[in-house]
Amino acid sequence: MQDQSAQDPGQDQFDLHPALDCRLLRDVIHPSRSLWTPRELRDLTSFVAGELTTGLLSILGHSAERRWWARLGLTEGVELWLLSWLPGQGTEPHDHGGSAGSFTVLTGSLREDYRYPAGPIRSAVRTTGDALGFGAGRAHQVTNPFEAPAATVHAYSPPLVPTREYASLLDIPDSIPPLPAQRLPLSELRQLADQEGP
Repeated sequence: MQDQSAQDPGQDQFDLHPALDCRLLRDVIHPSRSLWTPRELRDLTSFVAGELTTGLLSILGHSAERRWWARLGLTEGVELWLLSWLPGQGTEPHDHGGSAGSFTVLTGSLREDYRYPAGPIRSAVRTTGDALGFGAGRAHQVTNPFEAPAATVHAYSPPLVPTREYASLLDIPDSIPPLPAQRLPLSELRQLADQEGP
């Protein structure tokens, strides 16, 4: 097997999951893009879920103890994840620490309760193919109250910014702090990504 980095000098600017390391994903991960907008993130997760479905399903796993996840891609500007949700699994209410985000439902259905600061709590059922992007000023809780497992593709920019959890969506502050002023180099992001999930 040939060394992929020898074939592609840009390889050291991003990491891709081995099962999805293909020209198609390399072309859309844009390692030179420092920050992604919610629309760009939505387009990314929608594209990956729609065009790389077979590869995603080949690596999809489930865990009864907690939500299962796999990192699909990482650059200095974006992180890309595959998550699965068994019936009854979900997140705590949280924001994304100032990062913009997106998720696309690959399979199944999920319930999302969300709130913008000082706004009402809203709820929506997200089903297969649904994709949404959101800015930094949003908190949500995602759960699977349904009878079938679900899977989603997520992206966040800037990457690996810690989430903040709340007892309730009613507890989010009047404003969510802005994006971090400084991005981390990929070498530090790799270390963080290996220590924790999305």
